[in-house]
Amino acid sequence: MPGLEVSNKEKIWQVVNQIPAGRVATYGQVARMAELPGHARYVGYTMKMLPTGTKLPWHRVVNSRGKLSFPVDSSQYQSQKHKLEAEGVVFIKGRFSLRKYQWDVE
Repeated sequence: MPGLEVSNKEKIWQVVNQIPAGRVATYGQVARMAELPGHARYVGYTMKMLPTGTKLPWHRVVNSRGKLSFPVDSSQYQSQKHKLEAEGVVFIKGRFSLRKYQWDVE
């Protein structure tokens, strides 16, 4: 039916909403799971445009190098790091283990 198609942003939101606490997903992983392979930057843009106070667990979306994408001295970086640490993600010298914390959906 016309009008019932899910937008690309909604597909991304649905994937992000499924990431379990204590786990992370890369921008590229979210893009693939939302059936938007090759659109990791679009995932980043979509996360950037979320309204303040959103309940979506945006902090669980990270880059593929096992680091956060915000500048280290920014409030966004500190907020994301704090939220992940509260869920048990351990940072060592600004990095975390994707092998240990990446969401394995298979």
